[in-house]
Amino acid sequence: QRVCGLEIIPLAELQRPRIDVTARISGLFRDAVPNAIRWVDQAVRMVRDLDESDEENYVRKHVLSDTAWLKEQGETQESAWERASVRIFGDPPQAYGTGVGALIEGKNWESFKDIAQVYSQWSSFYLHKDIPQDMRLFQRRLTTMDVTIKNEDNRETHIMSADDYYSYHGGLIAAVRTAKGSAPRAYVGDSSDRSRVVMRSLGDEIRRVVQGETQNPKFIEAMMKHGYKGASDMSNVVSHTFGWDATSDVIPDWIYEGYANKYALDKVVQDWMRQVNPWALQRITEILLEASQRGYWDASQEMIQELQSLYISIE
Repeated sequence: QRVCGLEIIPLAELQRPRIDVTARISGLFRDAVPNAIRWVDQAVRMVRDLDESDEENYVRKHVLSDTAWLKEQGETQESAWERASVRIFGDPPQAYGTGVGALIEGKNWESFKDIAQVYSQWSSFYLHKDIPQDMRLFQRRLTTMDVTIKNEDNRETHIMSADDYYSYHGGLIAAVRTAKGSAPRAYVGDSSDRSRVVMRSLGDEIRRVVQGETQNPKFIEAMMKHGYKGASDMSNVVSHTFGWDATSDVIPDWIYEGYANKYALDKVVQDWMRQVNPWALQRITEILLEASQRGYWDASQEMIQELQSLYISIE
């Protein structure tokens, strides 16, 4: 059960081109599994060195292109070749996260381009001590991305459970949108059952989670059994939903309508939140109003007035 070496899969067996993949790893991965990072890095270099055509080997194609680009800027052949082969990026040394969650929560942004800038600043570091850090290498990789993906390997949590999900995956989507000028196709992998791995588009995964859990009456009833913490978790769900929209522009109006009607304006839920955690109710209302003000939710004027009145009454 341990990797002791790598072998190239022949194209005849692979039956597809070799796809160029860039990994944005977390600070935890950087600290906990450096050996796995080295194996992937070695695999990139092995594939890079194969004598295959551009149509068969996109890794080699892009390394050759980036090497020429770096040489035009004064790099030596050897230095450019190594720098162009970097495919694993992550947090700054001794730092964790992407900065995106704090940016959105603090409302310190105007458009997804601001989010992209922060994400790129926090994501452009690599582990090669002998290669000088250069943010341009990460930016260069963003311009070639057609697809983004983040895998979920358990059902204990989902993409609305924490801000890490939209910070890492949503932040990457925003960065690609900015660098490339168009949004990538975004997917969520589900390997919670390894005998039946499922791939869903980001939009389908959000719809599945919202309909199956976050706006499911059974979920709301269950949260109401947990008092202060249940209300807090419900406010987090709304916050994380908005984070996905801010980074990826992927939340339809009906989801905001559902949170407004089922969380904030429902008489039973509202009275319960006022009693156990009015701060959670205020936060939910504030986020919904922000979504409308920023143009992510086309809410009716009547709905806006109800939410504004609610917010003022809590204040």
